[in-house]
Amino acid sequence: MEHRIVGPGPYRATKLWNETVELFRARMPLRKHRCRFKSYERCFTAAEAVDWLHELLRCSQNFGPEVTRKQTVQLLKKFLKNHVIEDIKGKWGQEDFEDNRHLYRFPPSSPLKPYPKKPTCQKDVIKFPEWNDPPPSTSQENIPVRPVVMNSEMWFKRHSIAIGEVPACRLVYRRQLTEANIEEIWKSMTLAYLQKVLGLDSLEEVLDIKLVNSKFIIHNVYSVSKQGVVILDDKSKELPHWVLSAMKCLANWPNCSDLKQPMYLGFEKDVFKTIADYYGHLKEPLLTFHLFDAFVSVLGLLQKEKMAIEAFQVCCLLLPPENRRKLQLLMRMMARICLNKEMPPLCDGFGTRTLMVQTFSRCILCSKDEVDLDELLAARLVTFLMDNYQEILKVPSALQTSIEERVAHLRRVQFQKSYPAVYQERFPTPESEALLFPEKPKPKPKPQLLMWALKNPFQPFQRTRSFRM
Repeated sequence: MEHRIVGPGPYRATKLWNETVELFRARMPLRKHRCRFKSYERCFTAAEAVDWLHELLRCSQNFGPEVTRKQTVQLLKKFLKNHVIEDIKGKWGQEDFEDNRHLYRFPPSSPLKPYPKKPTCQKDVIKFPEWNDPPPSTSQENIPVRPVVMNSEMWFKRHSIAIGEVPACRLVYRRQLTEANIEEIWKSMTLAYLQKVLGLDSLEEVLDIKLVNSKFIIHNVYSVSKQGVVILDDKSKELPHWVLSAMKCLANWPNCSDLKQPMYLGFEKDVFKTIADYYGHLKEPLLTFHLFDAFVSVLGLLQKEKMAIEAFQVCCLLLPPENRRKLQLLMRMMARICLNKEMPPLCDGFGTRTLMVQTFSRCILCSKDEVDLDELLAARLVTFLMDNYQEILKVPSALQTSIEERVAHLRRVQFQKSYPAVYQERFPTPESEALLFPEKPKPKPKPQLLMWALKNPFQPFQRTRSFRM
């Protein structure tokens, strides 16, 4: 039961659906069953389907061992609704599948999902301002010119220009590197970095580039606390105080310093339910609807952990600052609860880690349209986030450095074009340095004393006869 690894790219969720359907139809064991004094060939019970498909999903690197039996039942309900399977009487179209002894079979053909066709978008090429370009709403014709009195001297100048003796002059405008230019640089270089990490030829089918907000990227990079958590300018978008207090209570359990009300048996379960209810009623998942395909595409890199972390870092920079802050606080709380050995069980039916994944996966990643594998994909992503949240929610240093160097280079070019004399004085070229500081001639090396030229060089000094008489 090998599941082919579906790498990053567009329509990954649809590819995984079709891959799972084909494996299920091809390898699910079929045999003869009896029901109400009748025999049915080539069929299977609901419990047998759950057992086999659950094992397939757990062994698949696309989904992982965190898949639960309940999630497998949910997937089989969608199989029944989409006519991948039907009951023994040929009924399908409703999600009334249960984990029991009811008999099911495969229809003659199970429809695979077609790949959605998105309208092709033209690539947005960012054009930086040229130094000779006039600013918008300005043209050479609209420049106010004072009337000139024609005389013999003026006529001669115009005539000389016309025949080419004097070069004609043209207005040259000095453009500034505006804030809008810097934002476009951040956006274009961030998306190019993500495309390179994913190894794709284009991001058009993974996300809508027009919906990427460059202000969000810059805010998520620079407006952060010492702990790396985003600081919001608009305090109305903060987490409600009661939710934040509840999250601090569970994250620091049992040392709840700001807890004023008395605790009772099962208090921690009620606090957890309060947090789960708040996140469960969000209008949009924290990773947003329009970035769903981008995050699902990154899941294809989980076998290369370092690359996956790098891709998740860039994708999380595209989030609205309030979503990124809520995600940071939620992931920190979930990780601390899972590592806290003093935390009592929050649910009788699940372990703490499984409970965290099942409770918050849908409020973190969810598709606006109906995607049949979104629950499994969300659980896979949240599991990886919990294990690597400290690295994933950091700003990628290589990306930040490259963009800052690019902006600094453009500003130097702007200064050089605007004030060439001052630039040459402050930043001399190698030619001007050679004129100002000519190289001194190198001194001639002294001849080395040759040992063989001396007679008996190592003999002690002996006094000779004086020439004085």
